Amino acid sequence: MILSGADIVVETLIEQGVKTVFGYPGGQVINLYDSIYTRRDRIEHVLTAHEQGASHAADGYARASGEVGVVIATSGPGATNLVTGIATAHLDSIPLVAITGNVPNSLIGKDSFQEVDITGITLPITKHNFLVKNVEKLADTIREAFVIAKSGRPGPVLVDIPKDVQVAKCPYQPCPVVEKKPLKSAKENQLALAAKMITESEKPYIYYGGGVISADASTEMIALADKIDAPIGCTMMGLSAIPTNHPRFLGMEGMHGHYASSVGQDEADLIITIGARFSDRATGNVAKYARRAKIIHIDGDRAELCKNINADLGISGDIKDALTRLIDLVMETKHDAWMSRIEELKLTEAAQFRKVTATDRLTPYALITETAKHTAADTPVVTDVGQHQMWVAQFYPFRKNRTFISSGGLGTMGFGLGAAIGAAKATGKRTVLFTGDGSFGMNLNELATVTAENLPVTIVIMNNHVLGMVRQWQTLFFQQHYSNTDLHCRKTDFMKLADAFGLPGYRISDLSELSSVMDKAFAEDGPVLVECLIDQDEFVLPMLPPGGCIEDIITERGDA
Repeated sequence: MILSGADIVVETLIEQGVKTVFGYPGGQVINLYDSIYTRRDRIEHVLTAHEQGASHAADGYARASGEVGVVIATSGPGATNLVTGIATAHLDSIPLVAITGNVPNSLIGKDSFQEVDITGITLPITKHNFLVKNVEKLADTIREAFVIAKSGRPGPVLVDIPKDVQVAKCPYQPCPVVEKKPLKSAKENQLALAAKMITESEKPYIYYGGGVISADASTEMIALADKIDAPIGCTMMGLSAIPTNHPRFLGMEGMHGHYASSVGQDEADLIITIGARFSDRATGNVAKYARRAKIIHIDGDRAELCKNINADLGISGDIKDALTRLIDLVMETKHDAWMSRIEELKLTEAAQFRKVTATDRLTPYALITETAKHTAADTPVVTDVGQHQMWVAQFYPFRKNRTFISSGGLGTMGFGLGAAIGAAKATGKRTVLFTGDGSFGMNLNELATVTAENLPVTIVIMNNHVLGMVRQWQTLFFQQHYSNTDLHCRKTDFMKLADAFGLPGYRISDLSELSSVMDKAFAEDGPVLVECLIDQDEFVLPMLPPGGCIEDIITERGDA
């Protein structure tokens, strides 16, 4: 059949199994939006309040579903408004296809109205990008974008389409859904060497990241831990891959990780790293990281091996396949003394934890715990970035894979509300967003989208009237110079704001109100906003100082 370029774009998206796209119309994508209109019974478009919100929504959709997220924007400012969202997906290896319109081919490079070199701008933050100048190449280019986005280490791909290419016509032939390219298998001799190192270890420790979620390798990782009798810790991006109440799970490690997880890793004699990239927030001072341990690093991306930390053995290949084969190669063993030490660390952590929670104040822990009572195992839990993000990472009882959705590598404040929209759309389930008054203020315009779509999103704002994480650093390391972190001068009334956007709002100012208000909030069918007033001096602890090591760990404010 003969179709216009715009029709080909939409037909190819439908062909590739895309059910929902996020975006915002504009002059250079009018044809594309007309094609979406005529096919609205076969593909859904969610109109956001801003292109950045659309990019985060597509990202959240991908994280919650495991599918490729799709976002559409016009040229110029529409395209550049996607940049933060594309970079967020890039740093966290999220499969995303961004489709932008551009001025006609004849006007490219002439500083035309709303013209920008978006392929040049996004080159460092995409796996690949395309400027499609010929309509006959359009369908195959979009198909290739999907292959690239979901193959190997997932990531974002941008397809820029000039206006005249959208108008031009050519034959279109539907094709099957493209499959991702299989990863190479890990080498047998390397797995054999890994098995030997594991056999010789007396204190093995499994440390994993988001790569385990991408590879769907949680079951295999737990099986390996059981066979070699090892504890398990993770990066923030690895949260939800296994239930937090699993007896081997010590929680997140790193700058704001659990005490038992961070100290246990430091005391291990072998760290088996799976799908993690040793970011600076996880390692601290690399010169003092894992000084007692040999390191095995298994990753789907060869570029990550020995990039930040020199591994004694680097294994590149399909993580799920590598773990399956490694399980067969290792001997079943017990490490009673090591696991006893891990239990000691867990008891020490529990004692520290009791100091934090033994209070009659409205604390982040109490709020998170009460919220969790109203959620199911498969409830998507989204965060923005800041103290609230770390408290959720530390305390929320995750029970099912792909239920923790947060910006890790880029640390994008303002990510949360858009991502919650995407997660709710992807799963059809009530979604919880934990945010702070600072982060929420960055993209609260997406409340318009939440209410327009009547999405079941519970927005929990931890309002301490400060930029909490930066203020914490200022308290500990900058002699309490609170430069531009006090938000008391802002007069935002979140209850009036909720009413203005058309959703119910509740405020909690005392612990005694917590349970009853949360009961009311979760009884709402659609979106709801809950503001919780917490102390500005609540700290995220434990904490490794920037560039510090395990000996520098701060577990109480008096330690700093």
